[in-house]
Amino acid sequence: MISCQTIIEAMEKIAPHNLAEEWDNPGLLIGDPAQKINKLIVCLDVNNNVINTALKEKCDMIISHHPFIFHPLKKIRTDLPQGKSIQTLLANNIAVFAAHTNLDSALGGINDYLCHLWGLHNTIPLNTASTEELIKLIVFVPVDYAEKVRLAIGKAGAGFVGKYSNCSFESNGTGHFLPLPGTNPFIGEIGKTASVNETKIETIFPAKIQSKVIKAMLKAHPYEEAAYELHSLKPTNIFTGLGRIGELSTAIDLEDFTAMIKNTLPVKNIRLVKSNNKKIKKAALCSGTGAEFINRAKFMGADIYITGDVKYHEAQKAQELNMNLIDAGHFGTEFPIVKYLAKKLETIATKNKWQIKVLHDKASVDPFTVI
Repeated sequence: MISCQTIIEAMEKIAPHNLAEEWDNPGLLIGDPAQKINKLIVCLDVNNNVINTALKEKCDMIISHHPFIFHPLKKIRTDLPQGKSIQTLLANNIAVFAAHTNLDSALGGINDYLCHLWGLHNTIPLNTASTEELIKLIVFVPVDYAEKVRLAIGKAGAGFVGKYSNCSFESNGTGHFLPLPGTNPFIGEIGKTASVNETKIETIFPAKIQSKVIKAMLKAHPYEEAAYELHSLKPTNIFTGLGRIGELSTAIDLEDFTAMIKNTLPVKNIRLVKSNNKKIKKAALCSGTGAEFINRAKFMGADIYITGDVKYHEAQKAQELNMNLIDAGHFGTEFPIVKYLAKKLETIATKNKWQIKVLHDKASVDPFTVI
């Protein structure tokens, strides 16, 4: 078993909380970070079927895409569906965690997975995420302890650059210090100047995790007083955001492209707004509800835009822009992430030798049926 907090930290690396939209409510919604997790299930929505599966399989945690608690609760009525579900989850000590718009925007998240399904490359976000402050850490450590400290700060979240983790730079030199009365030096003697072969480690991390990184560094560092520096860097663009736009290797007919979209998603039908007969080479997409980016997709040169929950006037807008549009449904564009996310967590669990089992929802279907 591992703690719920350990899984939260793993999810934070997959879908950083700071990528969530301001109106969203991701994170731990029910449960205690300290509780032990033996089995979890990944799903799109925390519905009755998922809760019943969690009970049957004796799961300790549910990880969903859509937040089970989205709007502030003013009352919990156990005679009503949500209140009854909350009562059941609490009574059975089942934690509930959500990764929503942060999983949409994250590198390797839902939109990137859709690009993979549809063979799009050279992809960039439709709507770039905001900037964030970065901190540069410089720490001096005895050569023999450099790896221990480097791994500790990497595990705490330092050193992420794009799709690479544990990025750092090291250089060796000689450190000098004089232990004064009242100290307890790890190396050297009180009253005598010591010279030690040391490694200088440099890395960066988001300002929001500074406390966590420094705490991990000090815990791994052997010195009584660790020598380190912190430098604030200028905010930089995070190359993530909602939606994606990319290119196919070869342009294909609209009908063939539409059929490919339908065949790769868990849907029985999709809706097409056909504005022209142009072959599809450049495609834009946004999982879930993304009609707000129709203009953006056109501006960035998309031949077609794929999203869900398209309304009548939004379809007309696409026609006015002479751009083809596919409504593949909210469920259709998001449910594929469930199995993919479960596999990601299984890989992390195996790598870290966590004794947990990861399940994923296989039973949920689109609530809409076309007659």
